[in-house]
Amino acid sequence: MAGWYHAQQQQHFYGAPSNYPPCCPPSSKRRKLEKTEELLYTTRLRRGPVTFRPYSDSLGNTSQALESRPERSRTRKSHLNLDCSPSILENGECSSSYRAERAPEELGTHVGHLFPEVLTLIFEYLDIQSKGRVARVCSRWRDAVYRKSVWRKVEARLHLNRPNTTLFPSLVKRGITRVQVLSLRKSLRELVNGIPNLESLNLSGCYNLSDSALDGAFNKDLPNIKRLNLSLCKEVNDNSLGRIATHCKNLEELDLGGCTKITNTGLLLVSWGLKNIKRLNLRSCRSISDHGLGHLSGLDSQPSESLLELGLQDCQKITDESLRHLSEGIPNLRKINLSFCVSVTDTGMKSLAKLGSLQSLNLRSCDNVSDIGIGFLAEGGNRPLTELDVSFCNNVSDASLKHVASGMSKLQSLSMTTCPVQNDGISRISKSLPGLRTLNVGQCISLTDVALESLSTHCHSLEKLDLYGCSKITSKGLESLKKCPKLANINLNL
Repeated sequence: MAGWYHAQQQQHFYGAPSNYPPCCPPSSKRRKLEKTEELLYTTRLRRGPVTFRPYSDSLGNTSQALESRPERSRTRKSHLNLDCSPSILENGECSSSYRAERAPEELGTHVGHLFPEVLTLIFEYLDIQSKGRVARVCSRWRDAVYRKSVWRKVEARLHLNRPNTTLFPSLVKRGITRVQVLSLRKSLRELVNGIPNLESLNLSGCYNLSDSALDGAFNKDLPNIKRLNLSLCKEVNDNSLGRIATHCKNLEELDLGGCTKITNTGLLLVSWGLKNIKRLNLRSCRSISDHGLGHLSGLDSQPSESLLELGLQDCQKITDESLRHLSEGIPNLRKINLSFCVSVTDTGMKSLAKLGSLQSLNLRSCDNVSDIGIGFLAEGGNRPLTELDVSFCNNVSDASLKHVASGMSKLQSLSMTTCPVQNDGISRISKSLPGLRTLNVGQCISLTDVALESLSTHCHSLEKLDLYGCSKITSKGLESLKKCPKLANINLNL
């Protein structure tokens, strides 16, 4: 009777004994190991848990044990994983078919198993909207996407219309140091004080930004600010520049385009205080004259020797005298924009020719520049100039292209819209400028298919071609451009 009762108890705990072959014990916690002499050995799966299973000489027996095991014993919670799969080899390795069948999460290859550093590298390539969505997936992704390296090159675009106590701490947490203000109705001081490591501030188009608001914001040293854009801030004046020059000593880029209240005194303050300035845009600052450029070039103070790029577009009081000051005081100048400076003549080009580092020159709509001035620029040969724009210069013709071909062999971009050039001039530069990538000859009405055939034969680096308004160009000429392997953009429309 006692033996029968003992057998019933075993059946109650373990199920029917016939269902369990002797090679595989039925339970992880309650199995009895006192009377068994089976050898247990340990295997470790790659990136998986430690697995215990009984030793067996036959893989077929283990398969039978797996198939005959009751369902409830498979799903029983345990800290041990009894795996009798035939795909687990005796040396502890997984077969390739078994690895393919297992879920990615089980093998540790799911994206959720990536290290935070790897997630951070991935999230750096996402756009702003996607980064915000990623932060809402889970806490691990949120922590990874909030790392400062993910937001290193991001510029926050803000509407500062009402108080927001969480905005600036959130930007600081992400390490965002670039801000563009789209609209401004509250104090600029809160922004400057709220982001102490601010490096770039774009206030372009904030028409209501007053001089007093700038005085309140720039009332202490801001050594981290390197880029400041005040274009179209109509109320900015020389007093504002004085504040900036005093407290933003490390400023490298300053955009004052459209600030019509800036005068020559403002340039004196820039030259005096901003010793690290590299890019200065004075577009449409029509109160600036030769005297102001003299200040910038060190006529009355230390010259801005660090200046590399200067924008003087539409500064109509600028004459050849200004170019003489620049050539003498800022010899490292690499890029200068003189478009719509109608008082600049060929004499000014002779001064610019002294700038041995000049790489980009824009003379668009400088009506008084002619073939003689282009000849001055090309003197000496092998000029470092890579970009030249003489569009709408009606006195620039094939003679200028002859100078370009002989003295500007490094030219990569040439714009001659509406210039009275002929096929011979285009053929000459196509043979002499092997690195030419961009050519704009729109509205050059004398050009024909002959010019295009010459380009297709010699300019194998050509990528962009503007032929708008060239009425003598036919489909035959366009067909010949197939020989240009890198040509990706042909413009035939306005």
